[in-house]
Amino acid sequence: MMNIIKHYQWKCFSIEEQPHLLPDGREISYTSIKHPGAVIIVPIDSNGDLVLVHQYRPAVNQWLFEFPAGTLEANEDIFVCAQRELAEETNLAASQWQPLGHLLPVPSFCDEIQYLYVAQGLSPTQGVLDDDEIINVVTLSVNDVEKKIVNNEIQDNKTLAAFLKARLLGFI
Repeated sequence: MMNIIKHYQWKCFSIEEQPHLLPDGREISYTSIKHPGAVIIVPIDSNGDLVLVHQYRPAVNQWLFEFPAGTLEANEDIFVCAQRELAEETNLAASQWQPLGHLLPVPSFCDEIQYLYVAQGLSPTQGVLDDDEIINVVTLSVNDVEKKIVNNEIQDNKTLAAFLKARLLGFI
């Protein structure tokens, strides 16, 4: 049996090579990104409009429309993370929360799980952005969000998947 080899560690992410037993019985060495998990929140206001963030993303050098989201901190409860991220990124709190399940964004090379929530009963609160975040909060009708999806103005996969799931479950 092979040992786990950590090739690189950055903040809470790492690249690790480890043994893996395939369903057909073969043992291979597999390298993947280890990720602590994340939350994605679909905030819906009292008018049925959706709260998104227009956030600058250095990795792709562009501004993206996204639902509020963030990475779990060490040993952080998933729901607590969702509440924290909603406050941090939108200055909103929610009195009603509904879990929508989870996503596997890139299962071919990363073990990240993204936990989805609908947040309703929104009210103002005070949040503090991370040092590397530049965010503008926008509220859009469902129709405007759909137009942005069709026009390729919403490209973020977690936002698209969360929108679809919330739509199919009847929240929007």
